[in-house]
Amino acid sequence: MKFYVLLILIFFAHSSAWSSVFNLPLDTNESVIGLSPETPYYTKATAEDTLLDVARRFNIGQNEILLVNPDVDRWLPGAKTPILIPSSRVLPDVPKKGLTLNLPEYRLYYFSTDNKTVITHPVSIGRQDWNTPLGQTKIVQKKADPTWTPPASIKKEHADKGEILPDVVPAGPDNPLGLFALRLGIPGYLIHGTNKPFGVGMRVSHGCVRMYPEDIEKLFPEVNVGMPVNIVNQPVKVGWFDKKIYIEVHPQLEGEELPYEELYEQTMELIKNTFFKHNYQQELVVEAQALRNALEQKNGLPVAITQPVLVKADPVEELF
Repeated sequence: MKFYVLLILIFFAHSSAWSSVFNLPLDTNESVIGLSPETPYYTKATAEDTLLDVARRFNIGQNEILLVNPDVDRWLPGAKTPILIPSSRVLPDVPKKGLTLNLPEYRLYYFSTDNKTVITHPVSIGRQDWNTPLGQTKIVQKKADPTWTPPASIKKEHADKGEILPDVVPAGPDNPLGLFALRLGIPGYLIHGTNKPFGVGMRVSHGCVRMYPEDIEKLFPEVNVGMPVNIVNQPVKVGWFDKKIYIEVHPQLEGEELPYEELYEQTMELIKNTFFKHNYQQELVVEAQALRNALEQKNGLPVAITQPVLVKADPVEELF
């Protein structure tokens, strides 16, 4: 099996951090990055860890690590408990340029200007009553040590809870914007750090996109004013790897859930479009049980759902 991507572990004195830099596949038809999806990666919790500590150490958001470790206690996983760490991803179906935010995935992708690497980080997005908007925009301002001027709507929301916000929150570690902010062309929306990092990977903001402080610090010097930003809603991603089609399924955003049958039909269209788009020559068959499991579990892990037609699987239908 060919490995186009190497995921690097960087070791510090007392902890490890999982690199978020991936080489893009040399074969432009392929769109799975990371380690082989067929080889799960596990770490072990320490006695002091919460599951959220492990998530941050491996650059994963809260929702993501809970989905792949449903039987592990969030607050006290226990010493030496195996923790599954997502180590491969299907890229969103977008032009590989600038920044992409995939909202159901709670994840940002930055495609390098030389089109050789992609950097990915977990993010928080707007809650249901303060949706992060979809569409194409761009970075219009970069600001280190930003101040925050709470809009009237947010000041009212806090006042209703007995919390009085100042007109301007000064720059510093207690600022909700963190130490770095990227202003989008959509008025009122930013990508920024946070003073509440354990909320990263959840739907908790007023529409802005929050990042771990260490992630926005790394991303900030990489992006430029004018860089395109693509905000998409792709709960099901489909891509090629090692002559197979993989799907990666995330829970749909709250209020947008589809019945299984409708989700299945949409996914089959994505699979067919992926097959024909790349003009693949070998006949494939979709494995029914693998597809059903992925659509029902929605755990965000890439899953192979095709085999060559000569393999006697439990087919859904053959792809030409």
